[in-house]
Amino acid sequence: MPELIPLLGAALLIGLLGSTHCLGMCGGIASSLSLALPVGPGYRWRQAQLLVGYNVGRILSYSVIGLLAGLVGATLVEIAPAAGMVLRTLAGVLLILLGLAVAQWWSGVMQIERIGAPVWQRLSPLTQRFMPVDRLSRALPLGFIWGWLPCGLVYSTLAWALAQGNAPTSALIMFTFGLGTLPAMVATGLLARQVMRLRESRLFRSLAGIGLILFGIWTLPFVHQHFMH
Repeated sequence: MPELIPLLGAALLIGLLGSTHCLGMCGGIASSLSLALPVGPGYRWRQAQLLVGYNVGRILSYSVIGLLAGLVGATLVEIAPAAGMVLRTLAGVLLILLGLAVAQWWSGVMQIERIGAPVWQRLSPLTQRFMPVDRLSRALPLGFIWGWLPCGLVYSTLAWALAQGNAPTSALIMFTFGLGTLPAMVATGLLARQVMRLRESRLFRSLAGIGLILFGIWTLPFVHQHFMH
């Protein structure tokens, strides 16, 4: 378990500081959840329920996608043990690219979201079944479907999770990443305001990006083996 701590810490940091991208992709849906609710007694409580339900569904979908990706990675390692070295190299490279994106130095890795466009074309019509979002039983499945929306940040993190070659670890990474995006999506309360200040701090973003890049370099097999020996 101790070896998971840096992985989960990196996943949380990617979600936390990369969630500006999430706000652009999913923020509109999250902010419009209350539009179907009549203003009156208990309005804030029902609004909070819908927001929580939507985000629980979204994070659950990330976990499921992570599990599926981890199964692919684990299968590759089982079929060809040498694939583990390739996947570890891929994981290191993706961490470096995500570090560059988090620091806002280069966001080219976000272009990976184009891969999921065909899947989203099939899934997006399903969202209409849960409109208007006026109760929890609609917010939860809507969030689960919306979690499959093509997103460069999600896909890049997912590819990194796949490269772990372990299904439970990949699912946990994506779950933790989803938790990292939560403060930005739930844009109310003191914690959210504090997180916003961190995300807007150029120094903090740069330090976080450098941390991810260094972790990515350490993950690369030839670097890791050199220092271990």
